Amino acid sequence: MRIVRQLSPEIKFNSPILTLGTYDGVHLGHQEIIRSLVERANGKGKESVLFTFEPHPRKVLYPESYSVKLIDTLEEKLAKLDKLGLDTVILFPFTKEFSRLSAMEFVRDILVNQIGVSEMHIGHDHHFGKNREGSFRELQELGEVYDFKVFQLPAISVGETTISSTKIRNAVLEGNVSYAATLLGTPFVLEGKVLKGQQIGRTIGFPTANIGLENPDKIVPKNGVYAVRIYLGERVIDGVMNIGIRPTVTNNGQKVIEIHLFDFNEEIYGQQMKVEIMQHIRDEKRFENIEELKNQIQLDEIIARNYLSALV
Repeated sequence: MRIVRQLSPEIKFNSPILTLGTYDGVHLGHQEIIRSLVERANGKGKESVLFTFEPHPRKVLYPESYSVKLIDTLEEKLAKLDKLGLDTVILFPFTKEFSRLSAMEFVRDILVNQIGVSEMHIGHDHHFGKNREGSFRELQELGEVYDFKVFQLPAISVGETTISSTKIRNAVLEGNVSYAATLLGTPFVLEGKVLKGQQIGRTIGFPTANIGLENPDKIVPKNGVYAVRIYLGERVIDGVMNIGIRPTVTNNGQKVIEIHLFDFNEEIYGQQMKVEIMQHIRDEKRFENIEELKNQIQLDEIIARNYLSALV
């Protein structure tokens, strides 16, 4: 998959069939649009292209009140898109100047004159351009003027729920990671390097790996205990994860993400870890003493092992 970060006359496209949007999460609705686009592009010998933005538009437009957390980091998003068979992803630099372009100017100056779009495939509720004024109807009218076709795909639903990045984001924030996975089509993931922590878990018989997230804009589930599946190099290891401030063993109020890997006792500081968060087990709570905490961790491990073994 080719990644284009800056458009220029030297970068050529082959009659691209294109979709556009932030595509945060690359959820099942996004995947349906891309599969349709890729299939049509392959059938016509044309190039399948996603036009997306970096950074997230809201971070540029509302920097002081920006509160949108990302379902996927850029690296995670690109990895998902690559698996879907896209030929090219355009990571267009989103700026305030660009945001002032009208829908017509964006289509004419960028999609037509610089990229040479031949078809556009968009979702059921897609809007674009200054103040999100561009609609499917306007795209159709512009397509007639500039000679490209426009296709609108219907909403994708799970049960009675129309899939959206906002719904997934809210589910993760509420700790409902299993529902988020249903809408994403894959488990929700955190990635980062293993940091050296206070090693409190080791002193009570449950050594843990602390994870440092590399992107502060990445969404994190609410505080609590979760069943997780860990990818460490080529190895896949089950475990249980705690997100929170560890109120029983410390009072510094610092939020940490720590994972107890089952049947594992190796030094892995500095290694990259991918964590699939499979199921919320319980909320974080303060215990009266260390013995109560140890008993609860043992119970958490039993619940997590049973849940994860049933997935195999």
